[in-house]
Amino acid sequence: MKTILIVENDKNQLLLYEYELSLEGYNIITAKDGYEALKKVKEHFSDLIVMDIILPGMDGVELMGRILSERKNIPIIINTAYGGYKDNFMTWSADTYIIKSSDLSELKNMVKELLGKTECRTP
Repeated sequence: MKTILIVENDKNQLLLYEYELSLEGYNIITAKDGYEALKKVKEHFSDLIVMDIILPGMDGVELMGRILSERKNIPIIINTAYGGYKDNFMTWSADTYIIKSSDLSELKNMVKELLGKTECRTP
C-alpha cells in the first residue's frame, strides 16, 4: 500500500483529503505545519507528499527545499489556493502544482499518475 503525507493547516481540508485518498486505497499520514511534516518525513516512509504553500511557521517553499534535501526523489504535489506561486521558480521543484478545488478529481488523478511512475522506488 502506498503512503501519502498530506501537509495542510486547514483542519477541514486535511480531513477531506485524508478521507478521500484513503478511499482510493492509500495509507495517509498527516501534518498541520512544516515542522510537523519534517518530523513525519524522518519518522515514516512516504511515497508522495501533497502539501499547501501557506503553512504556519514554515512556508511550503522552505519545507519543500528541506524535504528534497533529505529525500531528493520523493514526488511532491503543491496543492494550494494561490495561483501566484506557480510562477515562483522556487516551486518548480515540485512535480506538479494544483489549484485547490471542491472537485478532487485532478488531485486524485495526479496522485495516481505520480505513484505509477514510482513503482520501483525504494526508501
